[in-house]
Amino acid sequence: MPKINVYDDEVSTAVALTTDISTTISISQGELWWGGAVADGKAMPFGGVPISRDLASNSGHLRDATDGANQSAPLLLSSAGGVVWSELPFTFSFDDSQLVVTGAAVTVETAPGETLRDAFQLASARYFPASGATPARELFTGPQYNTWIEAPYAPTQEAVIAYARRLLDAGLPPGVLMIDDNWAPDYGDWQFDSRRFPDPRAMVAELHSLGFAVMLWVVPYISPDGAVFRELRDAGHLLRGADGEVAIRRWWNGYSAILDLTDPAAVDWFRGRLDSLRSLGIDGFKFDGGDIRDFRQGDLFAVASGPVGQTEAWGRLGLEYPFNEYRAGWKMGGQPLAQRLHDKPATWGADGLASLIPEGIAQGLIGHAFTCADMVGGGDIASFAPGAAVDQEQFVRYAQCAALFPMMQFSISPARVLDDRHLTAVREAIALRQTFLPEILRLVDAAAATGEPIIRPLAYHFAGFERVTDQFLLGEDILVAPVLEQGATSRSVVLPPGSWTDLAGTTFAGGVIQVAVDLGTTPVFRRS
Repeated sequence: MPKINVYDDEVSTAVALTTDISTTISISQGELWWGGAVADGKAMPFGGVPISRDLASNSGHLRDATDGANQSAPLLLSSAGGVVWSELPFTFSFDDSQLVVTGAAVTVETAPGETLRDAFQLASARYFPASGATPARELFTGPQYNTWIEAPYAPTQEAVIAYARRLLDAGLPPGVLMIDDNWAPDYGDWQFDSRRFPDPRAMVAELHSLGFAVMLWVVPYISPDGAVFRELRDAGHLLRGADGEVAIRRWWNGYSAILDLTDPAAVDWFRGRLDSLRSLGIDGFKFDGGDIRDFRQGDLFAVASGPVGQTEAWGRLGLEYPFNEYRAGWKMGGQPLAQRLHDKPATWGADGLASLIPEGIAQGLIGHAFTCADMVGGGDIASFAPGAAVDQEQFVRYAQCAALFPMMQFSISPARVLDDRHLTAVREAIALRQTFLPEILRLVDAAAATGEPIIRPLAYHFAGFERVTDQFLLGEDILVAPVLEQGATSRSVVLPPGSWTDLAGTTFAGGVIQVAVDLGTTPVFRRS
C-alpha cells in the first residue's frame, strides 16, 4: 500500500492511480477535511473521529435518513491544502492520523499555499472549472415559492393562482413559483392534466402578470405500462437491468421505469416535451429525482456510465434551462445549476435547522456555489400532516438563516400558519436579504467567474476556525450567525481576527462575544 504525505514539499505533483488500489495519506496535527456527500455536512470537517464513507455505493454515504438524497462528488479538501480527486467514485476512511482512499485513478496533491481556500482553488481550476454562467437571475433576486406542502400531489390551476395571490396579500414579494409533483396525468406524460389545469397558458400568463416566473417539477421516471412507457420501451430508450429487461425501480412515490439519460435519442425525446411546455410560457424546470440510489451496478445503459454517470447526465440536461433546480447530483461543480438541500424535517436539531449551515458549506466546497437551504421551515412532507402544528419560532429562525443563502425558498404560505408577530419577523428576514442582495448578486457573478463558494466556512479565510460550523461567511467580509436554538435570548458568536461591525454600527474585535437576540434578530457582522 503506497504511503503518501501530501504535506511534504517533495510530494507536490499529482499521483495518478490507474488501478483500484488504496492510498494512505498522513494527516498533520489539527488538519481537517471536507468533501464527498453533502448530506454528511454535519459530520464535517472530518478528522479526529474515525469515519468511513463509500462514494461508490448507491447511497454515496452511510446515513439511513438521507441516503443519496443530495449532491456528492469524488473530492476531498483539507485545511492544509490537500486535494483528493477522481473522475470515479472512491471509498475513504479517517482515523486519528491518516486518511485511506481506495479507488481507481485517484489523484492526491497539495496546493502551494496549503490552506483550505488554496485547496479549493486548485481543485476547482483543475477538475471542475467555473463555467462563466449563472442560473437565472430571478432565482436569486426574489424568494422562490413551491406548491409542494400547500398542495402535495394535488396542485390545480385554481390552487396555484390562489397560492400566489395569498403570498402577495401577506406582503411577500413575487419571485419564482414552482408547481410541484402531480401536475401531469402520469409520470412521463409531460403535459398538463386538463382536468386540473383547464387553461395552463392563461394560468402562466396570469402568474407572469403578478410578477412570478413559473417552473414545473419533472423527473426521469416513466409510469409502467402506459402509452408513453410502451413508446419508450419499443424505442429502446428505457434503462435495462442486468437481465436485459426494462428495470422497474421503487422511488418515493411508487414504482417506475427510468429514462436512459445516456441515450441521446431518449434525451431528445425528453427535451421535446420540455420545450413544448416552454411554448406555454413555462420558464424552466425543477429536475427532481435522478438519485444515484435509483441505479445499479450492472444496469445496461446506451453509454457505459454506471450509476453516477446517469445522475451526472440528468444534471447536464439542466444546463439547457437557466431556470433550473436540483436536489441530487454527482460532480457538476462549477456549473450554473441551482442546488437545493434535501427535504428537511421541521425540527431544530442536527437533521433540521442546525443542518443548514454545515450542509450548505459542504455544497459550496464540492463546487456548487448556487445553493438553496430547502423550503423554509423544512420540506419534509411528513412534518406537515393534517392537524400538525407549525413551530412558528422554528419557522422564523429557518427563514432568517435561509435569507442570506444565495437562494431562499418557501413552500408553506407563511400567512396561513403564522400569527402577526411571527409573520412580521419573516417579512423582516426577507427585507434583510434585500439589503444584502446587491452583494449576493456580486458574489453570484464572482462564483460564475471563479467557482468560489458564495457561503463559506470561517476556515476558508481564517485558519484555526475549522470547528465553527454554526456560522458562515457570505463572501469574505460578511459574517452571518443565525439563531439556531429554541427560546434563545442570546447568541454566542465567534469573530475571526480583525474588526467586525454589526448592523447597529457597533464594532467588535475578534474573539467570542455574546449577542442579545429577540425573535427579529439575525446577527450579521461586516469586516471593517
